[in-house]
Amino acid sequence: MKNARLAILSALTLVMLASAAAQQASKHVLGSDELKKAVPAEYFFRGQKAPVQVRNAVGFQLADGKMMLAALVDASGYSTAIQQKYQGMLITETKLNIGGSELMPGQYGFGFAADGKFVVMDVANNDSLSVSSQTDSALQHAVPLKLAEDGVGYKLYAGKKWVSIKAE
Repeated sequence: MKNARLAILSALTLVMLASAAAQQASKHVLGSDELKKAVPAEYFFRGQKAPVQVRNAVGFQLADGKMMLAALVDASGYSTAIQQKYQGMLITETKLNIGGSELMPGQYGFGFAADGKFVVMDVANNDSLSVSSQTDSALQHAVPLKLAEDGVGYKLYAGKKWVSIKAE
């Protein structure tokens, strides 16, 4: 009788431990259902709200549950000067290394500029960082926005242009 109780208790403990381990967050690129839950419908930038294109949203989650989200926005209501560099929103809960430059947690606008730079701006449209973007001319199926795992980090693509992103 004692052995049966011990076996049942051990089995229950193993099931509970396995269940707890399965519920812990793991580092991964977010799927479309996760993005729909996390990405805002509108994004405030430089005094206006812009609709967010959830269909053109990407992100990742770290093992500790912190996320990075990026999505294209409809910037048609902004001045031409802002539209030239503001293409999307970027929200990060962790410090990032983007193309060798550090970006602190926060909410930002971003864009791939015509001069080959990836620019990140605070919500007042002040440049927070500017790094050179790369071009992947071998990429056959370019999409508006894509996030691909790349070793310990990620590549954020807009069409064939990309920058490296690593969580720190």
